[in-house]
Amino acid sequence: MKRYLLLLALGAAAGPVLGADVGVSVSVGQPGFYGRIDIGNVPPPQLVYARPIVIHQPVQVVQPLPAVYMRVPPGHAKNWSKHCQKYDACGRPVYFVKDEWYENVYVPHYRKTHGDPSDHSQGKGKGNGKGK
Repeated sequence: MKRYLLLLALGAAAGPVLGADVGVSVSVGQPGFYGRIDIGNVPPPQLVYARPIVIHQPVQVVQPLPAVYMRVPPGHAKNWSKHCQKYDACGRPVYFVKDEWYENVYVPHYRKTHGDPSDHSQGKGKGNGKGK
């Protein structure tokens, strides 16, 4: 009985700690987004480095992978070998875009063509679907 009460008490104490894990989602077109971006028909990006960075993995790639454009937090581009795995971009050429270009060119263009990702009124929910 004492053992049962001890386990029950430990479970109750751990509940709020485990339940306190709050996830935050940030998508493309929002200021805090980091990751791969699709350039599409956006004006050419301003790059951190003129040449792409490639971190080679131990396994040889049969075909060269196409270059991707990334926006990453400060310091990630400098230490790309440490961070490329988080972005699933090791072994491929990566161009890092400047934050100013992302914020002032890409985000406005993305919002114009895809809508504002932070505007939740466009999702499912109550309403007549006419934006009123």
